[in-house]
Amino acid sequence: MTTRPATDVLARCVDLVAAASPRCGGTVVVAVDGPSGAGKTTLTRELRRRLDGPPVIHLDAVYPGWDGLAQTPAIVHDRVLAPLARGERAAYQRFDWEADRFAEEHVVPPAPLLVVEGCGAGAWPGFGYMSVLIWVEASLDDRFARAMARDGETYRPNWERWAASERELFARDRTRERADLVVDTSGSVVDPSGSVVDPSG
Repeated sequence: MTTRPATDVLARCVDLVAAASPRCGGTVVVAVDGPSGAGKTTLTRELRRRLDGPPVIHLDAVYPGWDGLAQTPAIVHDRVLAPLARGERAAYQRFDWEADRFAEEHVVPPAPLLVVEGCGAGAWPGFGYMSVLIWVEASLDDRFARAMARDGETYRPNWERWAASERELFARDRTRERADLVVDTSGSVVDPSGSVVDPSG
């Protein structure tokens, strides 16, 4: 089932972005972070619509494999954010999960707004360039069910392996504590308007 963030949550996200000042050269960088299955990609998709389609870096294309989460914040910092801040060429290589190696390069041109989405998006050292950090979370049961529905059985053997990397990174980085907004999508269901509602009322 596909869910969409509630209108008030999106409005708060948009307000945060509108009030933010650039910290990465002339670019306002928005990080959408949180554990797997929390709803980061869904929120990012809806937020992008509200913000007139800014470029988005999905970290699923950057992680160097199932054991690469810890390396990813440094990759984003060194190859994208720091160069953008210096007015230099910024680019990252897409990781090909099937071939288990890096593939083609993707250039990230200067823009007024850039969204970075994925586990570790708001972690140090890149956090120094972030103007807004949105943390998305949900209950473990909801996250597991969503991950299985999204990625199928290919993800099941790697769920705990990836979750352990998440716990280690988030505990060390204390990412959630630095968030400008925490969005909890636990128990979300879709009403006829397409908005997410709390089934508890």
